[in-house]
Amino acid sequence: MTVDRLGPYLLGPNDTPENGIYTGDARILSEAIPDESVDLIFTDPVYDRIDDYRWLAETAARVLKLDRWMVAYFGIGYLPETVAALSQHLTYEWQHICYMPTLNRRGAYKTFSNYRGFLRYMKGRAVPAKHTRDLYVDTYRSENNGHWWTKHKGLIMHYVDCLSTADAVILDPFTGGGTVPAVCKMLGRKYLAFEIEPDTADLARERVRNTQPPLFVPVPEQAAMEIDA
Repeated sequence: MTVDRLGPYLLGPNDTPENGIYTGDARILSEAIPDESVDLIFTDPVYDRIDDYRWLAETAARVLKLDRWMVAYFGIGYLPETVAALSQHLTYEWQHICYMPTLNRRGAYKTFSNYRGFLRYMKGRAVPAKHTRDLYVDTYRSENNGHWWTKHKGLIMHYVDCLSTADAVILDPFTGGGTVPAVCKMLGRKYLAFEIEPDTADLARERVRNTQPPLFVPVPEQAAMEIDA
């Protein structure tokens, strides 16, 4: 059965003014999410705000269904602190690397960085719907949708597709420019996303409105048969 709401929140994808992206502080908005109601959390916090990662893990432990994942990007210079914060409430499973041939200069570290990474944590013992890559080669230049930290839709699509099924509800509490909601619309997934900055939230909503939905969305029973094939 299709879920259209999560607690008081209307879920995406749709093209109404409330298309699953809500403006406000995720710490407050998330209080209305029912326990064990989310299938996947995929998000990109501000890397040096370690308390946000700690809160994210605690919230994930409450709202995720059993045997589901939380996936979060991390700052390379903050990896030890990020792992320590997330590991207080969830079980570490994997680190994924996005390799970028274009060098990014890290001035404070006097290092050229060729990758960004994200961590996969579990609640319980989860099994991917499909095989995932732990190294993704990214030759993509971020699209200019007005947000300075836009992520690659193809990369996120791969992992959302592998770590969730057609009937899944995806949560992104730090949605920024709206890449995760846009990907969810492309895949036919329901999503709930929060963004604290009103102008950025409007950009995210516009991005979702300009994203094409799939021509055909398999029902959950069919998706399960495809996975087993």
